Amino acid sequence: MIYLDHAATGGHKPASVLNAVLASLKTCANPGRSGHRLSLALSERVLACRNLLSELFDGYGYERVVFTKNCTEALNIAIFGVLNRGDHVITTCLEHNSVLRPLEKLKRDGIIEYSVAPLEDGKLKPESIAALVNERTRAAVITTASNVTGEAPDFKAIRKLLPENVLLIADGAQGAGHLPIAMKKLGIDALALAGHKGLYGIQGAGALLFSERMNPAPLMFGGTGSESFRLDMPEFYPDALESGTLSYPAIASLYEGALVVKANRERFAKQLESLTGALFTAFRSMPDVKAYFTPNPCGIASFSKAGTSSEELADILSARFDIAVRGGLHCAPLAHKALGTFPDGLVRASFSPFQSMREVNALVGALKLL
Repeated sequence: MIYLDHAATGGHKPASVLNAVLASLKTCANPGRSGHRLSLALSERVLACRNLLSELFDGYGYERVVFTKNCTEALNIAIFGVLNRGDHVITTCLEHNSVLRPLEKLKRDGIIEYSVAPLEDGKLKPESIAALVNERTRAAVITTASNVTGEAPDFKAIRKLLPENVLLIADGAQGAGHLPIAMKKLGIDALALAGHKGLYGIQGAGALLFSERMNPAPLMFGGTGSESFRLDMPEFYPDALESGTLSYPAIASLYEGALVVKANRERFAKQLESLTGALFTAFRSMPDVKAYFTPNPCGIASFSKAGTSSEELADILSARFDIAVRGGLHCAPLAHKALGTFPDGLVRASFSPFQSMREVNALVGALKLL
């Protein structure tokens, strides 16, 4: 099958990632839970991964790198763990439900209010976000890249326009690994990561990086391997937010995947811009196909075809042409409302930098036969 669903989960894992996972599955020790040599060796690799992620994303030190099972959990920690009654939050119409649903839950419980920045001339403008600030605004929660269009908001400009006291929380599910995200330089207070996408780890690999300006309260409570004499959670990070056994195979994969990104990010980004650019050019000569993307380093290319619903077209591409894409709303309903594609949604093809024009030509050829 030609796999073009990398925005959902990466379909190509580098050999170093696969080898690390296999080696970890042959190891029965639990990092951070015992003092024997094997457990300590695994703990050192976990610490190495924290340090690498902090370095890669210009973070705030290893102790402020918390491992999660996915980006959704990381965003929940950043949102539920920081916001208080009476707070106001700014978000955007490009957000995934992993941002929108936590905010909506807090709103329905009467804890917060939130405002949604719209698109202007088809783009998300920093001025539109800043215009929503009021005296109660505590945070802005914004995607690093839309999972529908691939658009990457200008975080530097957004931070410049926001009051200093407003926390800037970034959803890195689609942007991390593809874009040069430097937290300190851009003024990002929290960055949620999906390790199984642009960071080439396996499913179950997620993380939250956060600054000294925010101290999230734990969502889960349990064993940490530290301060076991206490009946409440440790007060220091990362232990305060990491209850229970860590997924060492996922962390090992994330470490190796981050090394691959560190060495190749710019080259990979150029390849993805080239592939989405070629597809964008091909679509311009196909009057029944409409593109909802421009060439981008995240590899995202959403489109519609006249006379066929998105989910039907995705099913046809899978059944007849053995091409895997995703139809529907992509868990981003407000984005589709802003684009005018709600409720049918779009077909999303998403590429890996390990792919080539072969995959682009296969998709274009299939669409021309329909």
